[in-house]
Formats: sequence, structure tokens, C-alpha cells
Amino acid sequence: GPAQVPMMSPNGSVPPIYVPPGYVSQIIEENGVRRVLVLPQPEFHPGSHSPLHPPPHPPLPAFIPHPAMMPPPPHHMYSTVSGAGDMSTQYIPQYHAPHVFTEQAFVHRDERTSKTYERLQKKLKERQGGSQPKEKPSSPPSSPQKNHCSSPTDIQNGSPGATTGLVKGKQVCKIKGSPRIDTESEELDEDSKALQALLSNISKPVVSDIQARTVALSWSPPLAPANGDSDVACVPETFLYEVTVSYSGKDGKFKSAYSGEELSATLEDLRPATDYHVIVQAVCNCLHGSPSDAVSFTTLSCEPDTPSPPRKTNGTKSTLVLQWKAPCDNGSKIQNYVLEWDEGKGAGAFEQCYYGPQKQYRVTKLSPASRYCFRLAAQNDMGISGFSEAIDFYTSGSVPATPDSPELVRAGVTWLCVQWRRPAGSPAEDDIAYTLEMEEENSGYGFKPRYDGDELACTVKNLRRSTKYRFRVAAYNSEGKSSPSQVVELHTCPDKPGAPCRLAVKGKVHASSFKMAWDSPKDDGGSAITDYIVEMAEGPNGNKWEKIYSGSVLEYTCERLKPGCVYQVRVYCVSEGGQSPLSETLQVQSLAVPPGPCVPPRLVGKPKAREIQLRWGHPQVDGGCPVSCYSLEVCPAQTEDYREVFQGPELECTVISLLPGRTYCFRLRAANKAGYGPFSDRCEVTTAPGAPDQCRAPHVVCKSPTCAVVSWEVPAGNGANVTEYRMEWGAAEGSMQSCYCGPALTHEMKGLLPATTYFCRIQAVSVAGAGPFSDVVLCVTPCSVPAAVSCLQAMEESELDSPHFCPSTCLAVQWDAPCDHGSEITSYCVDFGDRQPLSVGRTTSYVIENLQPDTSYRIRIQALNSIGAGPFSHTIKLKTKPLPPGPPRLECTAYTHQTLKLKWGEGPAKALATDSIQYHLQMEDRNGRFVSLYRGPCHTHKVQRLSESTSYKFCIQAFNEAGEGPYSNVYTFTTPRSPPAPLKAPRIERLDDHSCEVSWEAVPPMKGDPIIYSLQSMIGNTDFKQIFRGSATSFHVSGLQLNCEYRFRACAIRQCQIPGGSQDLTGPYSATVSFSSLRNELPSSGAKSSADATRTKRTLSDEQCAAVILVLFAIISILIAFVIQYFVIK
Repeated sequence: GPAQVPMMSPNGSVPPIYVPPGYVSQIIEENGVRRVLVLPQPEFHPGSHSPLHPPPHPPLPAFIPHPAMMPPPPHHMYSTVSGAGDMSTQYIPQYHAPHVFTEQAFVHRDERTSKTYERLQKKLKERQGGSQPKEKPSSPPSSPQKNHCSSPTDIQNGSPGATTGLVKGKQVCKIKGSPRIDTESEELDEDSKALQALLSNISKPVVSDIQARTVALSWSPPLAPANGDSDVACVPETFLYEVTVSYSGKDGKFKSAYSGEELSATLEDLRPATDYHVIVQAVCNCLHGSPSDAVSFTTLSCEPDTPSPPRKTNGTKSTLVLQWKAPCDNGSKIQNYVLEWDEGKGAGAFEQCYYGPQKQYRVTKLSPASRYCFRLAAQNDMGISGFSEAIDFYTSGSVPATPDSPELVRAGVTWLCVQWRRPAGSPAEDDIAYTLEMEEENSGYGFKPRYDGDELACTVKNLRRSTKYRFRVAAYNSEGKSSPSQVVELHTCPDKPGAPCRLAVKGKVHASSFKMAWDSPKDDGGSAITDYIVEMAEGPNGNKWEKIYSGSVLEYTCERLKPGCVYQVRVYCVSEGGQSPLSETLQVQSLAVPPGPCVPPRLVGKPKAREIQLRWGHPQVDGGCPVSCYSLEVCPAQTEDYREVFQGPELECTVISLLPGRTYCFRLRAANKAGYGPFSDRCEVTTAPGAPDQCRAPHVVCKSPTCAVVSWEVPAGNGANVTEYRMEWGAAEGSMQSCYCGPALTHEMKGLLPATTYFCRIQAVSVAGAGPFSDVVLCVTPCSVPAAVSCLQAMEESELDSPHFCPSTCLAVQWDAPCDHGSEITSYCVDFGDRQPLSVGRTTSYVIENLQPDTSYRIRIQALNSIGAGPFSHTIKLKTKPLPPGPPRLECTAYTHQTLKLKWGEGPAKALATDSIQYHLQMEDRNGRFVSLYRGPCHTHKVQRLSESTSYKFCIQAFNEAGEGPYSNVYTFTTPRSPPAPLKAPRIERLDDHSCEVSWEAVPPMKGDPIIYSLQSMIGNTDFKQIFRGSATSFHVSGLQLNCEYRFRACAIRQCQIPGGSQDLTGPYSATVSFSSLRNELPSSGAKSSADATRTKRTLSDEQCAAVILVLFAIISILIAFVIQYFVIK
């Protein structure tokens, strides 16, 4: 089935694709990705499409390079004619447009010619009966187009072994004087059909000078009808001819062999004694005619092909048996074979040793172990072929002599490298191989081969360490094997031992020593262990290792260690095989001891009444282990009743819960993992006087909803008199504020909120400081009428859910619920002017209805509960909106192919500050939905970025403060077609004194509408006149007058296709280009005078002239203003 294979090219080009026989490759580009399609090659049959052309409707080419990128056409083209097995299909880019053919493009030549003749006769009668079209006098007849066409891709066919055909001839790919063919149309126009009929009227080629591998062909150009009636406006001067060849009959596959403008060609490299069929086909401007009748010929016979070299089938010391295959006879049977040899001299001179029809020969009486060179040729009635390549054969020799014993080059643990010498007396040209045999000690298997080859050295691997092996070597060639050499004994080296194992501590670890032991390695490497080396490193990282022991004993005692220190220990051993790897590292830590006595703690800062802060340092001796914690004990002075007040790793402590003005004794000791050390010396510290004690809870009595009386008792002074009291009061326990400070024992709180919970506490203060606060006391005030309503405001229309709300007769207000002061709010009273106030329920929003449009109202709210009515809220002023406006009439005031200018209503185009009505313009999109285009107070809007010749639907809506009015009816406006863009200034090329050629840029078709061009000229100061109108991009102007100045300009015209016919849209004219037709009267002036005469002058365009006039006017205005300012005013 089909498969997609991704390919990548480093330079961006398409690599050659090799396809199997019967298939061709085609390149298609889609969205920037090139695809290579492998398709079956079409067969060629009479009356069907030729294999040289694509099907009637071929796909458009996917990649057409720029003309600047195309290589120039070669002068000679060499195409191959091969068999069916030679299908080296190669991608050849086609730079011309694909051909367009009708359904009967390849019918028989006679039938096609007769139909064309009848069609031309009918057309001639219609022209004679109808009126002749009128042409403008200024419009000359259309000139023939110049086109470049490349030959179609070769179609290769044939059989295996077919030779390659080369064609000698001049290929001209540039065809002049042929009418242009529009490849985009589905059917050919009348001129192209007439030209195709002319191309189809070609006779078959004439064959001459037939040789074995070459033939000469010639043909005549296509002939016009006998009566001279032809629809071709101008018969081309030259044609392009394509010659195709088939070797498999008239109905076989044809392959392109020649393409060019010549009327003769020579086909080379043909197969001798082979039947060929040749047809010729005429091509003009990429339009192919029908192929001619096929002409057949048969090539002559010749001498056979060069045979392959003979091969050796058997041989001895004095004989060689040679055999060969028959080559191609080329039409004549092979009679004899010629075998030559150099007689073993090697001087390059050959002599005949056999001549006859046989395909093998035995050469006798040869020397042993000698070289002989042979070559072969075949002969038939036509002659003798060339000789094959020379080939060398050797005769057999004698058995080699016994070689010397092998020698040791280098020995390893598991390998031995041995070498030996070539047997004495053996010739240098004799191919000798060697067999190395080895026997392992005490194996009992005898000698076994370990190497067989022509090298003189070998490395034997996968051996055992420290083992004896026996070696011998024997030589052999094609004649036999020699006796083995004398046996030699070789030893492998011992291996290094393994690492010592089971390294462990033996016994108990002490503070300054420990004993370690280990076992010998499991693998000694084949030799005895001589020494054990012990290394030690201090610290857990083990960066610095020191050797502490070397001997043959399997244990060792490490002494003079530091208490509580970590040590790393490792062992390795040494033998004849080398040093072993290191053993696993053993980590040992010596025992630690308790730390020494600490320095007595010291006081930090000044002592307080109930706490003091102490600090201390590390002990001088840590006992080999870091101090983990400290213990601090305290007791009153003159006693020994110590109690622990701190235990931890910190170096400072704050002792609390002490009594003011007392003396205390402190002592300290340190501890590590070995235990506690001794206590330090005693330290005495006296506390400072304290603040008063905590007051009792105060007593609160409510006199009214807004007033309360607080009273309290005197606390214990704690050694000092109370100077004042501080009272804190608040509505929340965490946010109380100080509201009283003085010596009194009562305080009255005023301005409280009804039905509110308050918190209260008392603190006593003396000269020693402030005591702690008392317990918090709760107090709840009685209930009262509601508070005033706050945040009274109008509601927006977007916040309302009622569909019946009208901003012209209704007002919506909302407010925040006030504090109910302990009694739930039952209703609200809305007062909005002279009318009776409205009573609403427990809601915070209300819509006042039945109001007058465009009227102002003053509104205020009052809350009510079970106790009574609260005060009114603040007054707000609201006004109802007027009624919304209706939609205006929408009309289009200006339009282009991309824009529409819309206008509505009566008023200026720009918005004024006093405009209260705004408009909302919408347009229908592709999905049938209306989208917003403009929203504002202006009366005009310009819609841009539209498509040409397209209808658009619009609707409009007016709105003001009262709201949005209804939408208008749908208006439909259509954009016109766009004219072509302006052309660049034409280019003028001088041809002679009375003619020139004017060319301009090409404009692509616009949405399927064709583009034609109009060229105008002007002599002197006369008006512009049209001299050309057509689809060409150049025009040959002749009949110019000498010493006159001509001006040319061009424009593009779009031919719009409409149902009733066509409509021309003329684009703006290009810039004017001047041309002077001056006579070259001074030949000696050279190239400079000629260039001055033919140089074109470019005049200023209308926009440039207007810009120059504007600049001059601005400069004159500035000068006049300066004169008035300087001379008149001053």
C-alpha cells in the first residue's frame, strides 16, 4: 500500500529518486512541503495519449523557479535510448506551464487534419457572412509573444543490456514568432487549435546511412493546407522537433532521442542487428502536434562484444585448466576464440596459445609456483573483438619447511604474546599460513590450535594466572602442512592479591587504645602474602592517612589515642603479584570522659523583682566529647535546699518565679554522653523590689442605655504604696483602650451604645511598677430605638432584575441596614417629598413607581423597631430620566472598494459637548450575527477593511440617559470593485532612429478577472493618444519622427466579468517617461553621445508638482509674514 517516507536534504534541493521499472516520480509542493509521488508510467497505444506528454488535465506544477534561477539551455542535448530494464528515472524540472489538450488531441493524423480543415472552412464562411469587427486606428495588430519552452522529460524504456543512444544536433529551446497559449483555460482557443493542426501535418522521417551502431535521420517541416487557408495569424519561422525511438515494434514503448530545431539528426550507440521504429513530432510554444507515421530500419551486424576474462577451473604444478563464457555475437555467430598468454615472462608481450571454437583449454608444461597472464578475444564473420582484461593465474608449489619454535614477546596475568619466524628457504611469493597449538599444564587434553592465519605473531588470551603452558607452531600452504616446531614452555604472571577481609575491633575500646584484627584475603593472586600494612586517619573524613604498622601478623593494638576521638583504619597486603586493593574502612571512636568543672555563672544586666538573667561559658575540659547540656540549681541564701531551675544546651538562662528583694545562691555543672561533671563555685544574686499584686474584678452598674458606673478595691501593695489606678474599657476583649488613670476607686462611663457588650479591667501602679491587670468583667447596656440609616443611594439599572422597570417613571434606592440597638427592625419609612411617606417591610431596597418623567425628588429613610422610630437618614436628590429616543435613518454618503462611509440623523459629523443622544451602530458578520462597530455621539462612521463587490448589512440604535431605544430596520450596502494598482514608469529601449520598444510591469489577475494594459503617447505639448490596448507587457513603437520629444504612460485595466457582459475598470496612469528621437550626427563622440541620445527623461507626476507648489507657497508666506512683523508692526 502507499506509504509516506520523510526525507531531508542539507541544501534544500530535491534529491534524485530512483524508482523501479514501470514507474515515474513527480514532485508536488503543498503548503511549503515538497512531496515526491511515485506513479505507474502510462503505456502508449495508437489513438491514445503519447507517453511523451501528460494526461489531458495534468496537475499544475508545484514548484516553478524564478527565471533568474533557471540555467541557460544547452547547445546540445544527449538523451538515452535504453531497454526495459534500464529505468533510471530522474527528476527534470519543467519550467514551462503544463500543456492543455482536448479529448481528441492524439487521434490519427489524417482524421485530425480532415476535421481541422472542415472547421476552418466553416469559420471562413461565418466571417464572410458577418460584419468585420472594427479596430481603433491607433491600436496596431497584436504582436507575437516570445516564449521559452524546455523539452519534456525523457521517458526511458527498453530491455536489459540495451545500449545508450546519443543524438548529435543543435537544440534551440527559444521559439520565436509563435502565438501565446493560455494554459489556465480548459480548452484551446481557435488560433492555438489552428497551430496544433499545422504542427500535426508533418511527414515521417527519412532514414539514411544505416550502420551497425549509428543511423542518420532527416525530416521536413510541417506543411500548411494545400489551399493556403490557415487560421494561424503568423506562421512561426522555426519549430522544435522531438524524435522518439522504439526497438520493440511499432506498438512498443518509445523513448525521446532528440529535441531541437534542426531538420536532421544522427542516432548513435545503437544495438547491432536490431529492428528500430522512429517517429517525429513538432512542438511550438509548448504546444505539441500529433506524431508522424513510424519509419522502421534494421542496424547492420558487426564483430562480437569484448568477452569477459577466463577463469581457472583446475590446476596442478605444471598445468592450468581455463574456461570462459561466450559474449554477445552482434548478429553473426562466433566461429573461434583466441587465447593469448605471456609465457610467464611478465614483460607485457602476449603470444597465442589457443585458437578454436571450444570454451575451455588446458595449458601444459608449466613451472611449479609460477605466475602466468592470460587474455581472451572472440571472432565471427564480421571480424575479431577486442581482448578482455589480462588476468593472472598461479601453478601449485611445494610444502613449506618446519619453522622455528615460538618466542615470548610479553607475558600478562591472563594472556601471552608469542611470535615466530617464516620457514627458512621458502620463496617470497609463496602464500604461507601458520597454525599455533597450545597445551595447558596437567590438563590431559593435549595440544589444541589457538591461532590459524598468515600473521607471524599472536596474543593468546583467556589464560589462567601463574600457570605453565606449552606452545608449538606449524606452517602450511596449498600443497600441504609442515611438521610442528619444537615445544616451548611459557608461564603467565601471578595476579595481585585480594583485599584483607573481616576487619574488626578485637576486645573493648578504651579511652586511649583499642585492638584490631583481620583475616587474610580470600584470593592470594597465585603467590604468598609477604606483608600487611595498617593505615590510620584521625577524624570522620580521613583526609590524612599515616602508616602505623607493617608486618605479617593479623592483629595490631592502636595506642596513644585521644579520648572521644573518631579514627579511620584500613589494611592492605603485598605479594609477588603486587599490592592488593584497600580493605573496607573501619571507623572506631575512643571512649569519652565527663567534662571538667565550669566557671560560676555571672549576672547579665540588672536584677528584676521576680526574675534574673544568668550567663556562663564552656568548661575548659570537655572530656573528649562535646558538652550536650548544662544543669543550673538555685537555693535561698543561708540554706542548702538546692532545686534545679534549668537544664539544656544553651549558655544563658532566665530564672523566674522569684520573690522581690531576696538573695539567692546558684551553682552550675556540665554533662556529655559520659555523664555529669563536678559543680562550679557558688554565685549569690539579690532581686529588686516588685510591683503591686493583681486587683480584684471591678463592679459595673448601668444607669441608662448610654451610661455605666465602675468601682473597684485596693490590692496588696507588695512593699510599696499604690499611687494610681488604670482602667481599660472596650467593646471587644482584645481591643480595650485606657479610659481612666488616677487615684480614685470609681469612674463613670458615658456615650455608650445601647444593647452592646463591653469589657472592663483594672491595674494598680506603684513606684516599683505596674501590677498585673485584673480579671475582665462583662457589661451589657439596655436596648433602644434603631440608629439612623446610612449609605442611602440610587441603584443602577444593571442591578435590577425587574423587567418592568422604567427609568422615566421609576426610581430605585437602596440602603444599608442600621444598628437595631438590641431590638429587631420591623419596617422602614420612605419619605420622598410632599406625598405621604411609604412604609416598606424589612428590605434594604425599594422601587418608587408612578413618578413624573424628568422630575427631581428628595428622598430619606427612617427605621422602626418595637421600641420606637429612629432618626431619619441623610437626604439624597434623584431625578427621573426622559423617554428614550427612536432610531435614526441610516444612509451611505461615500464608498470605495474597501470602505463605506455611513451617516445618520441630523447634525454635525463631529460630536458636541452638549449632545445627550448617542448611537450604537452594528454590522452583520459571516455567521449572521450583528457585531458592534461604533458607539458614541457622532453622526458619521467610516467602515474600513471591507472586501470588494460584497454586500454588508447594518442596523442602528439611539440611546440617552433614559435608556436604549429600539433597533432600526436592516440596511444593505454593497462595495464596488477595486481598480488595478498604478504601474511603475515604463521602460524604453531604443531600437533605431525611427522605432523603440516600450515595456512595463505585469499585474496579476484580480479575483479571476483578466488584466489588459493601455499605452498612451504624446508628441510635444499635444494631448495623450492611445497607441496600444491589450494583454501584452511591451509594445514596439515605429514611425517616430526625428528631433521630437515623445512622452509615454501606461495603465492597467481590469475586465470585470458580470452576468450581462464585461466591465472595464481603468487604474491610474503611471508616471510619464520622455523619449527624444535625435539623429546620431557625430559618430566620433562614441558611446557617451549615443547614451545621451537614448537616455529617457522622467517628468514630475501631478502629486510631485502639487508638493513643489505647496512648498513654494509656504516659503513665500513665511517671507511676507517676516516683512510685516519687522517693518509694519515694529
